[in-house]
Amino acid sequence: MPKKKEPERIKLVRFDFAIKYLLRNKSNFVIIEGFLSELLKREVKIQQFLESESNKVTLEDKSNRVDILAELDGKELVIIEIQNKDELDYFYRMLYSTSKLITEHIYSGEAYSKVRKIISINIIYFELGQGKDYIYHGKTKFTGIHLKDTLQLSENQKKVFKKKHVHELYPEYYLLMVNKFDEKTKDGLDEWIYFLKTDEVLNNFKAKGLKEAKKQLDVLKLPEKERKEYEKHIDELRYRASIAQTEQIKLEFAEQKGIEKGREQGIKEGLEQGIKETAKKMKAKGLSIEIIIELTGLSEEEIEKL
Repeated sequence: MPKKKEPERIKLVRFDFAIKYLLRNKSNFVIIEGFLSELLKREVKIQQFLESESNKVTLEDKSNRVDILAELDGKELVIIEIQNKDELDYFYRMLYSTSKLITEHIYSGEAYSKVRKIISINIIYFELGQGKDYIYHGKTKFTGIHLKDTLQLSENQKKVFKKKHVHELYPEYYLLMVNKFDEKTKDGLDEWIYFLKTDEVLNNFKAKGLKEAKKQLDVLKLPEKERKEYEKHIDELRYRASIAQTEQIKLEFAEQKGIEKGREQGIKEGLEQGIKETAKKMKAKGLSIEIIIELTGLSEEEIEKL
């Protein structure tokens, strides 16, 4: 029986590097548009990329996350944040980022109805919180305390805001926990997450934007300058992963030593307590202090206190 041919595997540029340095050209919009279309389950067109006060440019920040801010054709603002390093308070970072964008994009004196819709997309390479899934979607919904109904917009509000539901006015959050993905693809979004996890696009993938990504993000086809920058970026990620792993090993070792020390201390305290209990019984039986000292090793003062 002939051996099944393995699909072609071409190593592509990591999405965090690509989205910051290679995909801002209008000719490459189709790649990010494809990703957003698969995630948001609708056709997405990018009007332009914007800059934001919350976009950092320091080396420290580049190694921890990569931000991109895009304006869609519906005037919605999309921020994509990629976080490689475990961050306990990342939920708060998501909240801060959206809040910052809201205040940056409304002018003094404007009506509240001018607040921009924010979609926060967070691609993270660690586990955040407790959950079984690898993709989470959060949005605001108002539920009646007594009747359990969902608060809706009035007809006038629908006309003015051009929205159908209350949750469309508020920021929405998407969390993609890439490391939890089992690499078994069921749809176009899974194919994108496969790429985010492995830096590969298989020949049978049909998700929007991936064909273009495979063509444009081939590491071997990068110009020399970009390739060197990319290699530097990968080395930095590896270095930080190594540091994080070392710190984790140190923490586990310290915890183990603490457990062992505590166990030894417990055994020691248990033995001392047992000796004192025995001495107390000897004293109650009328044995002399000298004999008790000889048998238990306790001092006369310790025996007197029993």
